[in-house]
Amino acid sequence: MLLVLPMMMEIGLEKGFGRALAEFVIMQLQLASVFFTFHLGTKTHYYGRTILHGGAKYRATGRGFVVRHAKFAENYRMYSRSHFVKALELLILLVVYLAYGSSYRSSSLYLYVTVSIWFLVFCWLFAPFVFNPSCFEWHKTVDDWNDWWKWMGNRGGIGLAPEQSWEAWWVSEHDHLRNATIRSLLLEFILSLRFLIYQYGIVYHLHIVHGNKSFLVYALSWLVIAVALVSLKVVSMGREKFVTRIQLVFRILKGIVFLVLIGLLVLLFVGFDLAVSDVGASILAFIPTGWFILLVAQLCGPLFRRLIIEPLHLLCCPYGTGGACRGPCCARFRQRTGAALRKMGPWDSIQEMARMYEYTMGLLIFLPIAVLSWFPFVSEFQTRLLFNQAFSRGLQISRILAGQNGSGTKSD
Repeated sequence: MLLVLPMMMEIGLEKGFGRALAEFVIMQLQLASVFFTFHLGTKTHYYGRTILHGGAKYRATGRGFVVRHAKFAENYRMYSRSHFVKALELLILLVVYLAYGSSYRSSSLYLYVTVSIWFLVFCWLFAPFVFNPSCFEWHKTVDDWNDWWKWMGNRGGIGLAPEQSWEAWWVSEHDHLRNATIRSLLLEFILSLRFLIYQYGIVYHLHIVHGNKSFLVYALSWLVIAVALVSLKVVSMGREKFVTRIQLVFRILKGIVFLVLIGLLVLLFVGFDLAVSDVGASILAFIPTGWFILLVAQLCGPLFRRLIIEPLHLLCCPYGTGGACRGPCCARFRQRTGAALRKMGPWDSIQEMARMYEYTMGLLIFLPIAVLSWFPFVSEFQTRLLFNQAFSRGLQISRILAGQNGSGTKSD
């Protein structure tokens, strides 16, 4: 709000302070604060990435008069890492603070402390859809859901564009790490350590620990994560070996893994006095830890390449140029080391884990959109909000949108 004061002072000196106040109210009714907050998140993300890893470049923003409906999958690809992940991280922080925080919670100051962060979370999660024409029309919502689900389920990542496959998009999101320096990778790792704070703080509030504050409790909490990773690895190996040949065996394997996990959960309830609230608290604790594992796994490849593969390449290169050499021997060396790097470690399990996170984030974001799409007045209100000036000038926005949709259908 303070950034609006210079504009209000300028308009007030030129046209009067009454006019300046009216302009301010109109800007708020047009959700200018929502757009500015979202725009600030875009700058923050790319400035931070450029400072850490370099690679500054121009990014087109598309400042024209927008009447085209952007699909949910397109918005998800564009804003997932820059806004959605950060907003969900803040959302988990707010929930943890609400559940376990003591300061300000019993006073009226709690609302003033958290209202700006709640507003930030809302803007970063839903601003692309609020300003997306026809986003809350039911048939558009159904089409967006089918398109996003198909994009997520496409497992062909080689030779496909990021717009066609989630795997190809997931790989392309890590391109900035390939040319990163060791220092920037280590800084990225240090920044990722913040996700471990959730687990360390929450596990000591579980009823199952009975107030035990020893480090063994935190160490045992990692056993739960190890069991989850082993389960993902078993399912991933089963999919690789049986899904294309014997689907029944793969389904039986998934059923066995599911029954084993349910049995362990029942054992914790019966034998170790696990409470129902502990399950929700454990989810809040382990979701950030799982994201930390994903971030570290993404950093392992570039670090391994920088610390081991490139020195070996420099030693084995007959011309002594290392990575700059484009000879056939060096090309085969890079190909073989890349294949060996992909086979080392639980990369398939990491990818399945990342897919599970993406499914969860997409469902959390899409669910409010689907609920609002049930009500026709929401779409009408959004159209009036986005094209208020056009309505005032007598333009038939509905015909323009219908013509745009019709031309898009013909071109497809």
